[in-house]
Amino acid sequence: MSDRLLTQALCWRVERRDGVMVALTDHDRDLAVDGVSYRAAPGVTPSAVVRAEGLDADTMEVTGALGEGAFRRADLIAGRWDGARVAMLAVDWSDPARGVVPLGEGRIGAVELGADGFTAELRGVQAMLERPVSEATSAACRATLGDARCRVAMAGRRRFARVVAWEGERVTLDRTEPVADAYGEGVLRWFGGANAGLASAVERSDGAVLTLRAPPAFAVAAGTLVAVVEGCDRRLATCAGRFGNVANFRGEPHLPGIDLLTRYPGA
Repeated sequence: MSDRLLTQALCWRVERRDGVMVALTDHDRDLAVDGVSYRAAPGVTPSAVVRAEGLDADTMEVTGALGEGAFRRADLIAGRWDGARVAMLAVDWSDPARGVVPLGEGRIGAVELGADGFTAELRGVQAMLERPVSEATSAACRATLGDARCRVAMAGRRRFARVVAWEGERVTLDRTEPVADAYGEGVLRWFGGANAGLASAVERSDGAVLTLRAPPAFAVAAGTLVAVVEGCDRRLATCAGRFGNVANFRGEPHLPGIDLLTRYPGA
């Protein structure tokens, strides 16, 4: 047993939502485990894994140094690592094929940046139990355009375009919108340039000009390839007039609310 303890190494695999995967280990040399090469990362230090016996969420933290390696300050600020899936395991570094012990998996939660390092919180799958189990009523639709509840076909509502000009939150494309404010409340996904892999929320659109809710994380060069996805303002009138999808509207616009007595003068 003592030999196993002396030759134990911790490995963790991080998979970003844009498909990028990083595999690291606290050992002093790279390890190959189940066909995956785990790179030695002496500057990344995990805390103890807190495992709960009940339904409380498993948590741990990872502290690391910022640099030009796997975790760069600009990428953390841009949100490239937000919600990334993390799987942890322990191996015998003297013979990685002899035995692999899974320690758990989860997703990256809060990230704190310091002067020359970062601390990332890892939340286990039990954290999903903290979400509300039922929805609150609302006048606006609670579905997302094109999801399983909305059921609007999105195949013809995603279009590729190239950036003609960029200034702050305003992005001008080389093609115009199909209908007025078609991309308002939609998404612009970056397929090229420094922002590749990121997505920006669109506040409104007017012809070929899109106004984003926040400026892109990195500078945008003319000719950058993007994909724009139509949006919806979640109002019943829009659902009926533009999409013809009232049967799947997930809101209660006619349900009286707490402001019922103050809606009309003299009430």
